[in-house]
Amino acid sequence: MTVDREPTKALDPPDEPDLPALPGLSVVVPAYNERHRLTPTLDALVDHLDAADSPWGSWEIIVADDGSTDGTGDLVTARRDPRVQLVTGTRNRGKGHALRLGVAASRGRRVLVTDADLATPVEELERLDKALAEGHSAAIGSRRTPGATIGDRQHRVRELLGRAGNLLIRRTALPGVHDTQCGFKLYDGDHAREAYAASRVNGWGIDVEVLRHLRRAGLSIAEVPVRWSHRPGSKVGPLDYARAFTEIARIAARSLRPADLFAALLFLLMSVALYSGRFFDPAHRYLPDSLRDQNQWEWFFAVTADNVAQLRNPLFTDLQGFPDGVNLMANTVMLGLSVPLAPLTLTAGPAVTLSLVMTLGLAATAAAWYWLIVKHVVPGRTAAFLGASLAAFAPPMVSHAHAHPNFVVLFMIPLIIDRALRLCAGTRVVRNGVVLGLMAAYQVFLGEEPLLLAALGMLLFAAAYAVVRRDAARASWRPLLRGLFIGAAVCLPLVVYPLVWQFAGPQSYTDIEHNPRSFNSPLALLSFAERSWLAGDAEAANALAFNITEQNAFYGWPLVLLAFAVLVRLWERALVRALACTAVAAAVLSLGREFRVPLTGLTVPGPWELLAGLPLFEAVIESRVAMICAPVLGMLLAVAVHRLLAVRPLSTRYVGLLGVALALLPLIPAPLRAVERVDVPAFIADGTWKSYVREGESLVPVPLPDPADAEALHWQTKAGLGFRLPGGYFNGPYGEERTGIYGAEPRFTSNLLRDVRDSGDVPPVNESWRAQARTDLAYWKAGVLVLAPQPNDGPLRATVEKLVGAPGKWVGGVWVWDLHEGGRSRGAPINLP
Repeated sequence: MTVDREPTKALDPPDEPDLPALPGLSVVVPAYNERHRLTPTLDALVDHLDAADSPWGSWEIIVADDGSTDGTGDLVTARRDPRVQLVTGTRNRGKGHALRLGVAASRGRRVLVTDADLATPVEELERLDKALAEGHSAAIGSRRTPGATIGDRQHRVRELLGRAGNLLIRRTALPGVHDTQCGFKLYDGDHAREAYAASRVNGWGIDVEVLRHLRRAGLSIAEVPVRWSHRPGSKVGPLDYARAFTEIARIAARSLRPADLFAALLFLLMSVALYSGRFFDPAHRYLPDSLRDQNQWEWFFAVTADNVAQLRNPLFTDLQGFPDGVNLMANTVMLGLSVPLAPLTLTAGPAVTLSLVMTLGLAATAAAWYWLIVKHVVPGRTAAFLGASLAAFAPPMVSHAHAHPNFVVLFMIPLIIDRALRLCAGTRVVRNGVVLGLMAAYQVFLGEEPLLLAALGMLLFAAAYAVVRRDAARASWRPLLRGLFIGAAVCLPLVVYPLVWQFAGPQSYTDIEHNPRSFNSPLALLSFAERSWLAGDAEAANALAFNITEQNAFYGWPLVLLAFAVLVRLWERALVRALACTAVAAAVLSLGREFRVPLTGLTVPGPWELLAGLPLFEAVIESRVAMICAPVLGMLLAVAVHRLLAVRPLSTRYVGLLGVALALLPLIPAPLRAVERVDVPAFIADGTWKSYVREGESLVPVPLPDPADAEALHWQTKAGLGFRLPGGYFNGPYGEERTGIYGAEPRFTSNLLRDVRDSGDVPPVNESWRAQARTDLAYWKAGVLVLAPQPNDGPLRATVEKLVGAPGKWVGGVWVWDLHEGGRSRGAPINLP
């Protein structure tokens, strides 16, 4: 039951002393030796704020004197206006310190920060106040947004430095803010005092730090176009730009989460552990499972650096395949790294460069996938780390880590995907299209096949997502297509000449035949790779792939089961369904032109048959399409782990995480095998070869270098690329149809020496064979034949002696045959036509 009661009379509170009303506006002016510019600025501010139609009512002006020595502070106190106050620092410490003092002393509901020169007239204050009235917490004057008016301009150099600084700020600290350095900003008072109190920098970078603080707090910032005119007497010197850039870097570094830095460090440690056998002594260690590719890639970096140093065409060389040469653009020489790293290669050697590129490149790829997953898939750092680890260290990636930096250094792919997703959002389409075009052009110079596979993967995902989210597809296809056209318009002019050189230049080729086993078996998708630490089986893996560097699937049946479980459990999420469809489609395409049903004799046409004859796709090794699954499965893993870490009860969480661990443990790779490198013969290493090879001639190893034995490329890099080699290990043309093959176009003598190396049998050499040998040696412009100790070197030596008609001479650890007229005293001369 409710009882009505009469209200009781409240007691009157005791009288309190009147408190001064808070001003509506506080104007903070940092000043250092501004005696000659400050008086007109203060007069203009007072006149405007005292005007009859001023909306501000009460106000205050705070001059923050940063240790001036010209009497700036005396000028302020001489005004004898209680509304114009002075706060001083004991010494000159920078604009940031002065503003921190001035804003801390402010009391206004709004705080205006303006430079002492009043380059932006105070009449622009109303524009900024309107933005705050619309709900923003800060309104900053901008010279870079539409509607801004520039009167007197700065010196061109200062203007360019300012633009460069703004670009750096947008890229590192404040994306989307075009002008942080215009000295006219209006803040909500409480938010300003909190942000400036939290600031640390003392210099010109404080504007960036404060705005970043507001943004990270979820507060809105408006850029407002204003009038601005340069005023003489600026205190910004050349060194101040460097200090500001340093402060911006510090601000950006502090904004990184410790978890992100820890993830990047772990990726680096994981990469170093994988390459630990070579990383600490790259010049004397060799990855035997790279086959001949380590020699080849070191040669690629060396020849590019040499071309750069000698100002030669970086797209071609005749140091291999002499005299025809090698089309470097038609071979993956990674000009995007080999050119800028040329100084390192010339200084430390190509072995060091290759080791750093592969180790740091793999870590950078993992970090890029981590960044993409955090930004677009799940915010949880633990889940993103596991997903990125799978994307970058999946079995196919580890397989290519032996020998193929173009499939290891993929840090641009996540950035390209991010830019495509921005296009789908429909914001800044022109800008994002231009950036996408530049990124694609750079990736062309890192690796065209990974870019093609990435494009195929994005197309598969887009098709799947369009089916499960038709509303999103309808909203995004127009800006996406527009951005892609813009990107193509930017990219093509940058790459058209190199691509024309690649497909129509010297030593270009039309197509290349790969190993007939270059498809994946369905069992390869479910089996474990050779380098799996816990479950690796070299015999089983090699039976399912044509060599250890091309184990392009091998995700293991536990991971496949986990992915299926994630799909079933999270079926309601469109992203999960689209990712699953992408993985399945890529896996099926990797099965090749024909699908062989395991344990049966049944063969059916595969979907790759539809793509195999198309331009560009005809050169793709189809088993590599399964590499698309690595980042896709990584994203599915990240989604699953993120969900598990939030699930209740705990027992369900632990069971789920145990399942994830059981699926991932068999995929942990063992460090790549490394062995001591074969020493370069003294004949090469000490330069003895120079007295045998004249200008325009070549040094001919016995047998000639080819994809089966490319040790001569190591000789050549060790000799500073001082001599040319016929034969070699590269992709080049064969015959009139210019079909692509691995190595130089074979000749009679190169085939003969190769057969002796492989069989150990000395053939019956007749006069016609000798005549053919003379023709081949003349074609190669041979100066000397060199036979190093190797298996079957006895039959090789006997065969060469029969061909040239004279014995060789043991010089510097090798057998040599001098091919010059009168060279018998050093070896065996042969009269070339």
